[in-house]
Amino acid sequence: MFVSALLTSVGINSAICFSFLVLYSIFRKQPAYYGIYIPRLVAEGKTKQRSDFNLERLIPSANWMKKAWMLSEEELLSSSGLDAVVFMRIVTFSLKVLLFAGVIGIFVLLPVNCSGDQLTNVDIVNISNNSLDVFTISNVKDGSHWLWFHFSAVYLITAYICSLLYYEYDYISSKRIDYFCSSKPLFHQFTILVRAIPASAGRNISDSVENFFTEYHPSTYLAHTVVHRTSKLRGLINDAKTHYRRLVRLQSNPSQINSNRGSCFGLFRRKVDLVDRYGKRLGDIEQHLRLEQSQVSSAGKEVPAAFVSFKSRYGAAIAMHMQQSNNPVHWVTEQAPEPHDVYWPFFSSTFMQRWISKLGVAVACFLLTALFFIPVLIVQGLTNLNQLQIWFPFLKSILTITFISQIITGYLPSLILQLFLKMVPPIMECLSSIQGYISLSDIKKSACFKVLWFTIWNVFFATVFSGTALLQLSLVFEPKTIPTRLAVAVPAQASFFIAYVVTSGWTSSLSELINLFALISSLVTKPFSGNSDEELEVPSIPYHQDIPRILFFVLLGITYFFLAPLIVPFLLVYFGLEYIVYRNQFINVYAPKYETGGKFWPIAHSCIIFSLVLMHAIAVGIFTLKGLPLASSLLVPLPILTLLFNDYCRKRFLPNFSAYSAETLIKKDRADENDPTMAEFLDKLVTAYADPALMPVSFTATADSLRRPLMSTAEG
Repeated sequence: MFVSALLTSVGINSAICFSFLVLYSIFRKQPAYYGIYIPRLVAEGKTKQRSDFNLERLIPSANWMKKAWMLSEEELLSSSGLDAVVFMRIVTFSLKVLLFAGVIGIFVLLPVNCSGDQLTNVDIVNISNNSLDVFTISNVKDGSHWLWFHFSAVYLITAYICSLLYYEYDYISSKRIDYFCSSKPLFHQFTILVRAIPASAGRNISDSVENFFTEYHPSTYLAHTVVHRTSKLRGLINDAKTHYRRLVRLQSNPSQINSNRGSCFGLFRRKVDLVDRYGKRLGDIEQHLRLEQSQVSSAGKEVPAAFVSFKSRYGAAIAMHMQQSNNPVHWVTEQAPEPHDVYWPFFSSTFMQRWISKLGVAVACFLLTALFFIPVLIVQGLTNLNQLQIWFPFLKSILTITFISQIITGYLPSLILQLFLKMVPPIMECLSSIQGYISLSDIKKSACFKVLWFTIWNVFFATVFSGTALLQLSLVFEPKTIPTRLAVAVPAQASFFIAYVVTSGWTSSLSELINLFALISSLVTKPFSGNSDEELEVPSIPYHQDIPRILFFVLLGITYFFLAPLIVPFLLVYFGLEYIVYRNQFINVYAPKYETGGKFWPIAHSCIIFSLVLMHAIAVGIFTLKGLPLASSLLVPLPILTLLFNDYCRKRFLPNFSAYSAETLIKKDRADENDPTMAEFLDKLVTAYADPALMPVSFTATADSLRRPLMSTAEG
């Protein structure tokens, strides 16, 4: 009864029931059947999609969990890349931190909090009508010596997290170098991007690049590819693909091939062969495309930028890191991404357009943050039943129903906030794409950073401030009660965040496992797409959406474990689900489309450091308000030491994430000297960075095949 009442007080009974209902689907996940969204296995030919009903699919089974649990890090590295390994290391790091925090919080701090008598008006018997303040530090008496347990917990968790951070940074840094040394030759390792190429009289861009690098890098220079503005060509190619897909759908649905068209209320009708119609349009688009390709490829249509390739990795590194001209704004170099990772629309914009775009993105992020305060205020209004009755007096009779009030004040606010947050990652990805990044991976990494800090500010700070400071302005007229009331109000937000962990965390993990929207989309579109299993597009994991969510929950665990330890078990359940679910997803669903070499870890490291400093600031304020100034004074050196530790890690490990050392590059180049396939690789490197929009595109051969009769009679 006590546990049920406790959960009811948080308002998450319905969320937990929903989660456990969905949890049943975990035990019936059968990767070999069509009922689960498994595009990676289908694309790799390891299974076939089945449309027939099979009762065996509904029988609970945990075989997939065993396979996911048994997956080794080396297997994950070989199949999904270093980014997947770093992602799982973030999850395991979070589990280690929360397990340590849970032991301290649940077995030490929680009994201390419950034994306090600061909140004398809390009815333990009827706790469903109260908040969770009785389980927080707010219930410990001001000036009590029991507060030193919380003080010690802050020091212990800080030391433990810093030691884990150092180990993980060291491990991932070494893993990054080992992964590079064991990888096969890749095009981007031998290539740099050169921009701001100065114009020369009587020479085009290609000739200028050729003369410059043959003169100053004669022994290592291999070839170059000049970039063109191809935005119009990409539009034509997209139109051609759209018409081609329409032809494929018509071929798969014979009833739509002939269409009756008419005029004047259908009195005069004529039959139209849609295959012939779309085929002619496709031919016209293809002819126009070839004409535009010839015009764009001609001299004078070039962008002052080029991909320059070298015979060795060390030669490319020398050219990239050295200033190429006496004028530092000319011949600007940077590392080139892999050809499939290049974001070609970047080159269709001018320098002024990119500069304006960066300014516009900053303004857009600020406006988005400001506008997001509206749903946050609405959400916080829903969590306060008294305030809700003032805003909507006609709902007072409905709000007196216990179940309705618990749903509205407990589950609904977190759900609404989560729905609004779903829109943030696509928006941030769109903003990052116009910010001036040359690769898709850089766009994703920038979007990850934006989503992370947007979530921290708008979910954590806005929730706490709107739920305490804005609603406690009446305390201005009672200044003597400010310390006590604030010490109660700040940790009291734990009830909201517990509900948020369930609605956003538990359900997101389980929905990730089922992938319901992707599965439904696959079921609906596959019969009309005409694509075979071999043509199935395999998705990549949205790191910019998943990593910020994980790191935000780590922040909640670190900042709230000593204030309201009851949040830790909910977070442990979440990270336990994340650990097993995402290992399965890397096996069956996702395939890497790009590789950053583990560059998401520095973002995670910075977020953890920020979480520690935030915890220290809250602890100093809490101990001050609780009448323990000595503890506050002794905590002041802790954030300083944490920041010094962060500075040491940045100087010790971060350079390995921005570039590889000469030692590593030369060793790798010497190892490739005995590789008989290097000559063939260098031949492919010469044309590897050709713009796909300038490559020959032909849909007419396929379109002609679509005009053949759907049924033919075999001749005897």
